Amino acid sequence: MKTNPTLLFISSLLLSTSLLQAEIKETVVEYKSGDTVCEGLHVVDTAKTGKLPAVLIIHQWTGLSDNEKMRAHMLAELGYNVFAADIYGKGIRPQPPAAGKEAGKYKADRKLYRERMLSALEVLDKDPQTDLSKVAAIGYCFGGTGVIELARSGALIKGVVSFHGGLDSPTPADGKNIKGKVLALHGADDPFVKAPDIAAFEQEMKDAKVDYKLVSYPGAVHSFTQKAAGNDNSKGAAYNEAADKASWEEMKAFFARIFKTEG
Repeated sequence: MKTNPTLLFISSLLLSTSLLQAEIKETVVEYKSGDTVCEGLHVVDTAKTGKLPAVLIIHQWTGLSDNEKMRAHMLAELGYNVFAADIYGKGIRPQPPAAGKEAGKYKADRKLYRERMLSALEVLDKDPQTDLSKVAAIGYCFGGTGVIELARSGALIKGVVSFHGGLDSPTPADGKNIKGKVLALHGADDPFVKAPDIAAFEQEMKDAKVDYKLVSYPGAVHSFTQKAAGNDNSKGAAYNEAADKASWEEMKAFFARIFKTEG
């Protein structure tokens, strides 16, 4: 069977044009939070022009990693202007068990944690492609705790999405400062997020009249979106493909609602 050179040329041209039209670009961004130098990551589809809805990503306990980079690319492919924050500071990327100590520093000092997130949010807000009327934040584990804390700070964002984050708060009255909507995506069998904390979180949201939603995934434990966590639920943290996919779709629907966009 002979191939048609003209058809091959057209197919090649269309493929090349498609690749040129959609290029996900990532840029390392150095910025300061107080006296601390931080190193975040900006990711955007260069085919997108003008103002875009924007998403801030707060990392899990080991610091800004390939997991956040992957999620940033996934969001950019959906048309968002994305900035992955660096809470710990440039070069600080602890591994367990040191990661627990580093994360604990910010969980114990929510003021400092908020300052680091607000500095990163400022970087995203100042990006020329950010539509300031359409900004949200997502976070994983440590970062899942963080984005709710960011909302409690009174940050001017449309909403936050917490993936398997801690829901506790040392100052539940701060719920009244929340200006956007809250989506908490939780592993129903997560041993690290206790029932009293979940109940207190829901009461905080209700008392503050926050538009919130808590989704629990049966059979999922902590870190259910992270493949590096393995698949042994008995360890308390494990990947769950069904919960990972379902939670991502839940986030997409949430963004469509708060940004009033399709998709």
